[in-house]
Amino acid sequence: MAHYKPIDMVDHYRGKICSHSDTYFQKRGKTLCTGRICNPRTKPFSAEELARQAKFAQARAAVIALTPEQITAYETTFKAQLKSPNPKYQTLQGYIFAQEYKKLV
Repeated sequence: MAHYKPIDMVDHYRGKICSHSDTYFQKRGKTLCTGRICNPRTKPFSAEELARQAKFAQARAAVIALTPEQITAYETTFKAQLKSPNPKYQTLQGYIFAQEYKKLV
């Protein structure tokens, strides 16, 4: 008689999950999460939300426009923060985006 051992495809579920919408997967740190979008948005975005989206787009454009020297400078500070006992940023891209986003405040 064979033994069946199921493989865990997803470690954690997060948010409300229902059966009538598309499933999405995302990786948060070392954890693979999945969910479903229930009740998609139907109302228009508010002025605050549009301003926040514009700020995000500005920060993303600033990250893309960085020179190799600026990226190297960010990389040294990123590696320094990784040595702390509880680093805030796990990826260089996340660190750079956060720094550029802070400049827009």
